[in-house]
Amino acid sequence: MPLSIPKPDQYQEMREALRDLCSRYDSAYWQKIDHERGYPEAFVKAMTDAGWLAALIPEQYGGSGLGLAEASVIMEEINLSGGNAGSCHGQMYNMGTLLRHGSDQQKQLYLPKIASGEWRLQSMAVTEPTTGTDTTKLKTTATKKGDRYIIKGQKVWISRIQHSDLMILLARTTPLAEVKKKSEGMSIFIVN
Repeated sequence: MPLSIPKPDQYQEMREALRDLCSRYDSAYWQKIDHERGYPEAFVKAMTDAGWLAALIPEQYGGSGLGLAEASVIMEEINLSGGNAGSCHGQMYNMGTLLRHGSDQQKQLYLPKIASGEWRLQSMAVTEPTTGTDTTKLKTTATKKGDRYIIKGQKVWISRIQHSDLMILLARTTPLAEVKKKSEGMSIFIVN
C-alpha cells in the first residue's frame, strides 16, 4: 500500500472546527481541572456532542467513520489549544479493540452507545502488579462457566476507570504452560 502524505490544508476545516470548540475551554479551565485533580467532564461532553470522540467508529454504528489521520488531527488540536487529549483519547481508540475483535452482537450493542456518548469506553485493564509490561506473563484468568466467564486476578494503573462505563480487560483463558507461544491463550473481554 503506497504511503499517502496529507496536504497541509487537507484538514483545515476540521482544524478550524476543533479550534473553535477547544477555545471555549481556556487555560483557566484546564488549570482549575489540574489543580483539583479533576476530570474535564464539560470538555469531554462537548467533544462527544460534536461527534469528535466517535471519529473512528464506522458510520453504520453512529460514528463518523474517519481514519487515523483525522483522529490524530483531533488529538493534536486538543493539545495545541492547551487542553489535555489524554482525558478523552481512550474513548476514541479503545473501541478499536471492540471493532476488530468483538462479535457482531457486541458491536451492535456497544458501538452506537459509545458513539453517542451514552456509554464511555475510556479504560483498558492490562497491567498487573507482578508482571509489569510483559503481558504474556499476566496472571488474571478467565474461566468459562456456562455462558459467562469468571475472571480472577488483579489489575493496576487503569487510567480513567472512574470516568468509564465499560472497560477492555485482558485475561489468560489457557494456562501459560499449555500454549506453544506465550502470546497465545489470552482473550479480551469487555466489562461493564
